[in-house]
Amino acid sequence: MNKPLVGALLALLLTGAAAAPAMASAPRDAVAQAPAPAERSGQTATRPTAGASAVDFAGTVALSNCSGSLVRMPGSQPGDPALVLSNGHCLETGFPAAGEVVVNQRSSRSFSLLNGSGTKVATLRADRIAYATMTDTDVSIYRLTKTYAQIQSQYGIGALTLDAAHPTQGTPITVVSGYWKRTYSCNIDGFVYRLKEGDWTWKDSVRYTSSCNTIGGTSGSPVIDTTTGKVVAVNNTGNEDGQSCTVNNPCEIDQNGTVTVRQGINYAQQTYTIVPCVGPGNVIDLNRAGCALPKP
Repeated sequence: MNKPLVGALLALLLTGAAAAPAMASAPRDAVAQAPAPAERSGQTATRPTAGASAVDFAGTVALSNCSGSLVRMPGSQPGDPALVLSNGHCLETGFPAAGEVVVNQRSSRSFSLLNGSGTKVATLRADRIAYATMTDTDVSIYRLTKTYAQIQSQYGIGALTLDAAHPTQGTPITVVSGYWKRTYSCNIDGFVYRLKEGDWTWKDSVRYTSSCNTIGGTSGSPVIDTTTGKVVAVNNTGNEDGQSCTVNNPCEIDQNGTVTVRQGINYAQQTYTIVPCVGPGNVIDLNRAGCALPKP
């Protein structure tokens, strides 16, 4: 997965190593490679390419170890408590075990809210982990102490909207990392029936074309359809070394059980599946009609 550990980051800075830190005990969200100098200094590096000019950093957030985004459902209201989307493996409590689902757990986690140019404009705080898992998907959803209206009024930042529909192959996308203040533009190359990494297995994962060479720290970044501006997935992993189905080296498994390894290719988890599970007031309700997220 693309979540750097503090000690590994320190080692990277001290040694100038050419690889981003791999994770010792769980999947990794991207291909290992050193951050560009602009990334290390916190400046904006890669910007969206032509056709993706509307995509910027507004509404993205930086976590202590990952990226994320301020999100709303298509039916969310201004007075609803705001939500932050990231990966399940980015939880402050550690990686959920295979089969584990976290629901409505207390949290006081903070998030740095960014504007369009990638400048921090506020610190937002959660009061709950509304939902998190690494089973079937790799997501965490935090409930904040402020509403969308309060954030918009105080900081001039609106939330990104989750698309309620399954994305399509060939869609141009931009992965926006609040952690690095960097973007990656490519297309959806296809969908993976099962993506397995270590103990975890994810369903119907998004596979990027090769130009989205995401790195450690981009975990939890929103994957934005550059045509609609809506979030269609959340960035989470990539095959680093060409190994098969191991930590940091996810493998693809098709419906016939055939295993394929694509070294250097990165992946995301679709987010349309979240939409049916969020009811009035932005309350996660796993018993709502159409909700297929794993239950505790």
